Amino acid sequence: MLDVEIRTQPVPLLDLKAQYATLRDEIRAAIDRVADSQHFILGPEVEALEQEVAAYSQCEFGIGVSSGSDALLVALMAIDLKPGDEVITSPYTFFATAGAVARLNARPVFVDIDPLTYNIDPASVEAAITERTRAIIPIHLYGQVADMTPLMELARRHNVYVIEDAAQAIGAESAGRRAGSVGDMGCFSFFPSKNLGGFGDGGMVTTNDPDLAKKVKLLRNHGYSPKYYNKVVGGNFRLDAIQAAVLRVKLKYLDQWTAARQRNAAIYRRLFEEAELSIRPATIAGPLSEMSGVVLPLEVPNGRHIYNQFVIRSGQRDQLMKHLKERKIGTEIYYPVPMHVQECFADLCYSAGDFPLSESAAAETLALPIYPELTEDMLSTVVNAIAEFYSSRTA
Repeated sequence: MLDVEIRTQPVPLLDLKAQYATLRDEIRAAIDRVADSQHFILGPEVEALEQEVAAYSQCEFGIGVSSGSDALLVALMAIDLKPGDEVITSPYTFFATAGAVARLNARPVFVDIDPLTYNIDPASVEAAITERTRAIIPIHLYGQVADMTPLMELARRHNVYVIEDAAQAIGAESAGRRAGSVGDMGCFSFFPSKNLGGFGDGGMVTTNDPDLAKKVKLLRNHGYSPKYYNKVVGGNFRLDAIQAAVLRVKLKYLDQWTAARQRNAAIYRRLFEEAELSIRPATIAGPLSEMSGVVLPLEVPNGRHIYNQFVIRSGQRDQLMKHLKERKIGTEIYYPVPMHVQECFADLCYSAGDFPLSESAAAETLALPIYPELTEDMLSTVVNAIAEFYSSRTA
């Protein structure tokens, strides 16, 4: 194990100020452009962003909406999801995935995850399909695309929709195909902490289906066609022009930032290996809590992991998190409570123990800083602090 050097250099989980400092003039010019136009809702900036994100995501259509949560909601509205319909998804996700289903009085049906990628397990999906199933929502968690090939085969065989929750995965790929381009629709978030983040909430739905694109566009603006003539009951899911203008500036740098995140992930792997702290899943013979080290994120072959998060796994996660916090190193738990045991979903009649892989992940995973502006010295500070933690446990 490496000699442990105790450092006091703060390492935040995310530093958006560092990113803004490099783009300040471009972003302020873009905001001024919108202010001068006085066109703040939808309009030319949003239309341009829609075209650019659609092209980036290998899709024909992009429809800008008010948030990633609303992207999921309007996508489900576009397939005419009705009360009592079922949507299969993972319980190990941000609330919006299942929440969008529940808001339409449909039923989220959960299946467990792959323990290495944390994405939905396709082998568990088919058994959950019933005559009431209308859609499958795979989540591309932490920036890595779910195993879409078997999911698409299942969906086509059973005539159900696939809506990709790509909120954390813009630009991620599997077998050369981008997140949001494989299923019937893809849903993206531009929340400030995302790899492509705005100055507030924002989102987008992508699709290659012209009919679905038309429906989403109609629904995002109260079902107007034309204005004040309502074809359907929609909602106010419109994207602000200022958000679009900011995102258009940032989109030009997204691949550069992704490369930096991938570089940081590679440095982490080297440092953890040098510190003899990397546990390979195949070597785990007993409880992870008894092992000195962490499980690093798996990169699926033939894919492009964009590292929205760099998530390690530790059997002593809560103690490790406390140790890092004391050393001013930012961390976060994504996500501490799986959906099937959330209080608001008690009526679904799931219980603790129903999805053990999701529950274990919720108890053991921890996100470390991975943002592009991190230096190797800062990454070393993080790994050295983790080495210090495990050294103190074995001393």
